[in-house]
Amino acid sequence: MGNDKSQNAVGLDTKKLQEMSVADVYAALNCSDTGLTAADAKQRLEQYGLNALEEKKVSPITQFLRYFWGPIPWMIEIAILLSLVVQHWMDLIFISSLLVFNACIGFWEEHKASNALEALKGELALQARTLRDGKWEELPAAEIVPGDVVRLRMGDVIPADTKLIEGDYISIDQAALTGESLPVSKKIGDVAYSGSIAKQGEMSGLVTATGSNTFFGQTAKLVEGAGAVSHFQKAVMRVGDFLIAVSVGLSILLIIVELFRHVPILQMMQFILILVIASIPVAMPAVLSVTMALGALALSKRKAIVSRLQAIEEMAGVDILCSDKTGTLTQNKLTLGDPIVLGAKDPDDCILAGALASKPENKDAIDLAVIGGLKDTSQLDAYKQTKFVPFDPVLKRTEGVVTCPDGAVRRFTKGAPQVIMGMCDMELDVSETAKKSVADLAAKGYRTLGIAKAEGESGDTWKFLGILPLFDPPREDSKETIAAAKDHGIDVKMVTGDNTAIGAQISGQLGMGTQIQPAGSFFADGTDPNNISDEVAQRIETADGFAEVFPEHKYGIVKALQKRGHIVAMTGDGVNDAPALKQADTGVAVSGATDAARAAAAIILTLPGLNVIITAVQTARQIFERMLSYTIYRIAMTIDIMFFVVLAMLCYPHDANGNNFQPLTAVMIILLALLDDIPIMTIAYDNTYISKKPVRWEMKSVLTVASVLGVLSVVETFGLLAIIREVLPNLGQICGASMARYEQTVDPAHQQTMLFLQLVAGGHLMMFLTRTRKSFWRRPFPSWQLFWAIVATQVFAILLCGFGWGVVEAMPWYLIGWVWVYTSIWMFILDAAKLLTYRAIDHAGYFRQRRFKRASQSLHHFGALHNRK
Repeated sequence: MGNDKSQNAVGLDTKKLQEMSVADVYAALNCSDTGLTAADAKQRLEQYGLNALEEKKVSPITQFLRYFWGPIPWMIEIAILLSLVVQHWMDLIFISSLLVFNACIGFWEEHKASNALEALKGELALQARTLRDGKWEELPAAEIVPGDVVRLRMGDVIPADTKLIEGDYISIDQAALTGESLPVSKKIGDVAYSGSIAKQGEMSGLVTATGSNTFFGQTAKLVEGAGAVSHFQKAVMRVGDFLIAVSVGLSILLIIVELFRHVPILQMMQFILILVIASIPVAMPAVLSVTMALGALALSKRKAIVSRLQAIEEMAGVDILCSDKTGTLTQNKLTLGDPIVLGAKDPDDCILAGALASKPENKDAIDLAVIGGLKDTSQLDAYKQTKFVPFDPVLKRTEGVVTCPDGAVRRFTKGAPQVIMGMCDMELDVSETAKKSVADLAAKGYRTLGIAKAEGESGDTWKFLGILPLFDPPREDSKETIAAAKDHGIDVKMVTGDNTAIGAQISGQLGMGTQIQPAGSFFADGTDPNNISDEVAQRIETADGFAEVFPEHKYGIVKALQKRGHIVAMTGDGVNDAPALKQADTGVAVSGATDAARAAAAIILTLPGLNVIITAVQTARQIFERMLSYTIYRIAMTIDIMFFVVLAMLCYPHDANGNNFQPLTAVMIILLALLDDIPIMTIAYDNTYISKKPVRWEMKSVLTVASVLGVLSVVETFGLLAIIREVLPNLGQICGASMARYEQTVDPAHQQTMLFLQLVAGGHLMMFLTRTRKSFWRRPFPSWQLFWAIVATQVFAILLCGFGWGVVEAMPWYLIGWVWVYTSIWMFILDAAKLLTYRAIDHAGYFRQRRFKRASQSLHHFGALHNRK
């Protein structure tokens, strides 16, 4: 590829090329306006490479194998190896199936979301008219090289970064690259960017950069290097690390004790297998993925397509939304404001004069806006336009020669106010009024057109008629959506390629603040967006929005906000947005986005506007609560089973017959995993509280609550074993002779069944506890899917323990009832402990938040002062 073999053709970036004269560029590239010879072009092609984006493909097999590497996969793989060693084939098949299932889900999601570079390549031109050996010929755009002369016409996709060298003018739509809402007029010496589109005019240009060295290519490089590890992935890693540490510690302890007791190696391996299987949340990735997939399905019904599942969880924690202006907050439809009449009869007369200096067939955005300002466009039928001079960047105006209904020929013109005013003989007070009006409108972000007319086809006496303001109005739902975002704890920052005044005007109208800063003030030439200073990051954090933004600016803004600890969502629709969309925690491609933006984004909106994002946030926060409650439940249950198994084997090494005692069999543990996790997948439908503030994985709190519930559950389960082993056989001795008749010795097989039932019942009752921070009997109540799935599972477990069915030892029904009473009492104890734990966490967090708020206010004040300076 070209960028592997060479730097930019002249060793300069695109901004510096704009400052060089055409002659200097000729000298730097060792070429001329006659183009290159075929031989010279071939040599340069070898030097600079193809005019195409670099492509680095990872083998699908390699991508798939990555999902077998990590804390939880390691734990599952250890269990598979142990199952193989002790020849527990059913365990082996079950655990292996879960591992492959998790890998398939992850691989499919990555495959769907990894097409950003391919989409960018699709935005490039395919053919280019090139001057070779003194003749114009159509060549594949991939074969043009620095030094080639190309011809650019209306409708062409610009094939490479090009210095314009010949022609009157060309109007280029570069909105997809820079975010500017209107086409930009170019003249000799200007640079046309690769990937932009010629809308009007025709010029020749000298190719100065190709492939990855172009402005477009730099965007592709940013996309390729962008991307943040999701907080969901970090949370799963933390959970995996925590459980591995506990599992390894308990395994070592058990090995030491069992070796000291001279337990046979194979038998010890079976014990370790039981422990490892108990410690692995084998279904955790699957349950969380299914929860997010069902959330993605719900969002799709609201016209939001999720291309990366983790984005749902990230959306729940978003506290800053960086929103593109044009087409997202605004209508992307240039609209005429109220005319300022200075020489016309009335506002309608001023608009009509502007419309007569327009040509609708050219589909120019400004012309169409002026014509659209007429109350009745049919009045144009009475006028005959005999000549039209389109806008060019030298004259900076359009002109129409018109035969009016009275038969008189008149000339009408519209353009830059200072140019039109300079053509007219104006009285001083009228001139001052016009200048002040233009300045006032510019301060509010309006573009302005001066309107004038002259009598006769060649008359030079122009009469200034007035000023027409133009603006891109906000969407009708934008202000309401911004207010709703703030109600949900989300700070919305505008990001636009337009100038600061326009950005501030729209931002103020929408209630987003008016401290809009030019992005260039944060990023000096050569500033690496990946290494932004703390001072700059703080200033970015305190700004209300950003104007005059380039692709690397958007990417840097997202990186800076992430550096400040924020979870950032970025909306966008153009190629220029792709790097930031991919880097953001949640990239949102808005309606009508380019393929490049869609491929880089995690959520794709198919309806215009931002209001669906608020719905997505609400849905995401609901899903997050479901995932959080499941994670706490799963960790607590894992602690319960792990510690109980080890504690039981340490405290009760032998049963009443002198044999080695196992509190649970391997089959029971597998059944526990099935009965606990498979029905728990219905938590994806559960009713949850929707937070009014952003939520995120507070792993310290999660592990604290889960550990408290887990440790108390160990006390609960071990307490049952102690009652079975120590109390029931000695009731008379403990409680008095009158209780001797109730003494009962439970054989080891029935002990295992009772413990199994307690773990199944206690596990699902714990699910009712972890699903809410409140008392379990208060709203929101469980969904019918979750409730009846748990009821069905409990009925199955009770019947299994009552009849045995060859899987467990059947036990009397009164013992089943006794276990349920015992477990139900503990449910209230655990719920009280949960409430106290949350209260302690909230109390500690309150004081931390107060200190943080005071520090943030000081930093915000400092940053605002710096930005104003």
